[in-house]
Amino acid sequence: MATGPPAGQAPPSSSLRRRLSELRGPGVRPRSLDARALAALAANPGCRRRALLDGAGVDKGALAGALGSPAGYGQSQFALVRGNAFEARVKADGGAELLRLVRERLDPGSPPPEPEGPGAAAAPDLSAAGPEGRAARTALALREATAAGGWTLLDHPMLAVDVAGSPAYVEPDAVVVHPDGSWTVVEIKSFPMIDGSADAAKVGAAARQAAVYVLALEQVAGHAAAHTGRAVRVRDRVLLVCPKDFSNLPAAAAVDVRKQLSTTRRQLGRLTRVEEIAAALPEGTTFDLRMADDGKTPTRPAKELAAAVEAVGAAYAPECLAACELAFHCRKQAREEGAVEALGRGVRGELGALRTIEEVLAAARPGDRTGDGGDAPAGPDDPTTGPDDPAVLALRRAAALRAEALAAAAVPQTPAEEPRVPRATAEEPGVPRPRAEEA
Repeated sequence: MATGPPAGQAPPSSSLRRRLSELRGPGVRPRSLDARALAALAANPGCRRRALLDGAGVDKGALAGALGSPAGYGQSQFALVRGNAFEARVKADGGAELLRLVRERLDPGSPPPEPEGPGAAAAPDLSAAGPEGRAARTALALREATAAGGWTLLDHPMLAVDVAGSPAYVEPDAVVVHPDGSWTVVEIKSFPMIDGSADAAKVGAAARQAAVYVLALEQVAGHAAAHTGRAVRVRDRVLLVCPKDFSNLPAAAAVDVRKQLSTTRRQLGRLTRVEEIAAALPEGTTFDLRMADDGKTPTRPAKELAAAVEAVGAAYAPECLAACELAFHCRKQAREEGAVEALGRGVRGELGALRTIEEVLAAARPGDRTGDGGDAPAGPDDPTTGPDDPAVLALRRAAALRAEALAAAAVPQTPAEEPRVPRATAEEPGVPRPRAEEA
C-alpha cells in the first residue's frame, strides 16, 4: 500500500519524474504543495511559470531570494504556535467537542456519538510511509468508515489532487464521516469569530482552501462508492472552527463552498500540463540553486538563474503579491517591459490587444504610434492606432473628454505683452481711492 499510487490518481511517467528532478537539481527533494498554494494557483491558471515550478516541487521562496527579490509575506511563528495550540484543544478527548460542533451545525438529526462502546466515534490510524502511502491509507480508512455507518474522525488525512497532470498531496485539518456515509471537511483557523462573525477576507481564503480539499475528496469518493456499493456524498458545506470572541474556546460555522469549488475545478482544468511546459523549455534549463555545503547559500549566478526563470512565461497580476513567492520578481520584470498586467487584471481585460503602456499612450493620441508625441504615420495593421479596435476607440474618446474638461476649467490668462492694470486705478488712473474710514 505504501508504494502504490494514490486513489484516483495515475502515477507520473518515469520520464516526467526524471525531467522534473532535472529542473529541481540533483539531490533536491521536491517541495510539497498545500491547499493554500493550490488555491492561489487555481486563481491564476494562465501562469505557466507557477504551474511548472509548483509541479516540479521547486522551492519558490529560495528561488526568489537567490534572484534578489525575496517574498514579502508569510505566517509568523506566533500565529503558527497559537494555531497549533487551538487545534489541539479542539481535537482533545478524541475529538468529542469537534464532533459535537459538526453534528450541531451540519447534521442535527443524526444520533450523537456515544462516549464509548459500539456507538463511539472511530479514529483510525493514518500513518504510512510517504505521502503516497498516507493517501492510500486515507482512502482505505474512508471506505471502511463509510461501510461501518457510524461517526469517524480522520485527523490530518492525506489526499491527492491532480494538478496539471501531476499529483499533489494536500492535508486538511480533519475529515468527518457521518452515520449516513457522507463526508465533511473541517477547517480550523486561529483568527477569532466575534459575535458570531469573522473577517470576511479570511473566511473567503479559508473557503477557497477548503474547496481544494472537497475537490480531492470527490476523487476518492468515486472509488469508495465502487468498493462499497454505497453512494458517497462529499458535503459542499464545510465546518469552519475559530476561537470564540477573545477566548480560546471553539466556535463553529457552516460555510457553503459551492462557488469556490466550481471555480477551483474549472481553473485547475485550464492549467497547461506540466510535461507540455517542460518540453518547450530550452535544452539544459534547470532551476537548481547549487547550494553550498551549509545547504542555505545559493552559489549559482543570479543572471543565469534569472534566464532560466524567464524562459517560462508568467501571468503577473497585483494579486500575486499576496499569494506567490516570485511575485516581486515578476512585478519587476513586468514594469521593465511596460506590461499592462502590472496595472491589474481589470485594466488588462479592458485594453484588449494593447500589451504595453507605451501602446496605450500612443493609442490615445491619433497619429502617434511611438508614444513620444511624434507625428509618425501609423501603418494599417498597427494595433495601437487601429480605428476598429474598441479599446483604441475608448481611449481616444476618453482623451477627448479629458481635453474638453480641462479646456472648460482653464482660467483665461492675460497676454504677456499687455501691461497689467491695478484694480484700484482701472476707472480713474492716477487718482487713489479713499479708504473706508475717510469716506
